[in-house]
Amino acid sequence: MTDAKTGRVGFVSLGCPKALVDSERILTQLRTDGYDVVGDYEAADIVVVNTCGFIDSAKAESLDAIGEAIAENGKVIVTGCMGVEEDTIRAEHPNVLAVTGPQQYEQVVGAVHKYVPQAKSHDPFTDLVPPQGVKLTPRHYAYLKISEGCNHKCSFCIIPSMRGKLVSRDAGDVMNEAERLAKSGVREILVISQDTSAYGVDVKYKTGFWGGKPVKTKMLDLCEALSSLGVWTRLHYVYPYPHVDEVIPLMAEGKILPYLDIPFQHGSPSVLKRMKRPAFAENTLERIRRWREICPELTIRSTFIVGFPGETEAEFQELLDWLEEAQIDRVGCFEYSAVDGADANELADPVPDDVKKDRWNRFMEVAQRISAERLQAKVGSTQLVIIDEISAEGAIGRTAGDAPEIDGKVHIAEAFDLNPGDIIEATVTAADEYDLFATPVYSD
Repeated sequence: MTDAKTGRVGFVSLGCPKALVDSERILTQLRTDGYDVVGDYEAADIVVVNTCGFIDSAKAESLDAIGEAIAENGKVIVTGCMGVEEDTIRAEHPNVLAVTGPQQYEQVVGAVHKYVPQAKSHDPFTDLVPPQGVKLTPRHYAYLKISEGCNHKCSFCIIPSMRGKLVSRDAGDVMNEAERLAKSGVREILVISQDTSAYGVDVKYKTGFWGGKPVKTKMLDLCEALSSLGVWTRLHYVYPYPHVDEVIPLMAEGKILPYLDIPFQHGSPSVLKRMKRPAFAENTLERIRRWREICPELTIRSTFIVGFPGETEAEFQELLDWLEEAQIDRVGCFEYSAVDGADANELADPVPDDVKKDRWNRFMEVAQRISAERLQAKVGSTQLVIIDEISAEGAIGRTAGDAPEIDGKVHIAEAFDLNPGDIIEATVTAADEYDLFATPVYSD
């Protein structure tokens, strides 16, 4: 039973996996400080809302979440990316107790202490927090954030103004956290940051130490070290710099998952130039071909923007042609949306909304066909599958080519003897546009 003198905190986490890791850090500190975390407004003494401010629809969702928390509880602290727009938040919700920006963990925890002081004497030796900290993901997978911020100046993005320039974590610290996760039962580590391939640039790839051994603050060296933990390692938010080529052999050797999440954003060089995308001049199609020659099992996920200011029909057709040739396995697409403070707002020739919608539909039609064809090619193959949940129909999992939440699933009918986190072999029997259907391979 919860001690009446123990402060109770409700938490609402919005946005991307990087924001989720921020939420986990705040919750870990609050638990370390003796607070209980509760799952409903009524039981909470105070509510923290971790916001997203990347695009206008995300800001609207954040403002709605703040309003709901105020209506249901009354005592609300706001943090996260939208926290940099305190005036906007207070204009709509003047009764919020405190507003902090992203990565300001100490200020959030300090505000909780201010408005809900701990009356209970806290003993960190008996009020235990797990060594891996508080996690908001299922027990078998976890996000590992290796850096904060970004050095790029993409014209459609305001992330650098919210989260600052690139700050890489010490490689030894990253590996210590990864090791704690593996020891706690995590079977899959998802490496995240704003720009994973730039890891260590800001510190000139300095050498850290893990277990008495040197590890450079560099993506390749970090991947090598992570491969020794015996868990799945998945790379997200990778920009296509030339040195990314170096990690493909590790995937071919089975050291890390054959999976790259690369936000290409477009296929037209002229649009990419207006977007101010890094490495826009690289011959990405040729590199993708080489990557697949080295590692045929490679799955590539990417996101794209259609209707960027000035995008002509010819440039959009370049994107479709690029997508056809690249054969990207997993695709997300967004209609361009203006964001306050982004340089792209000053570009000429905005694309009408009806044209953006038409191009989105045409793009997704091509992307869906490619996805269906590539999944159909897996029918008859044997895949390693990590189990995420057990449903009334059987087990639901993912292959090495599928990240949680954003990619497809593997449906294994009547496999009720499995548990979340199990990694099994399964034979693919059917496929649709996004998902696979399989049966377990049982050893004699």
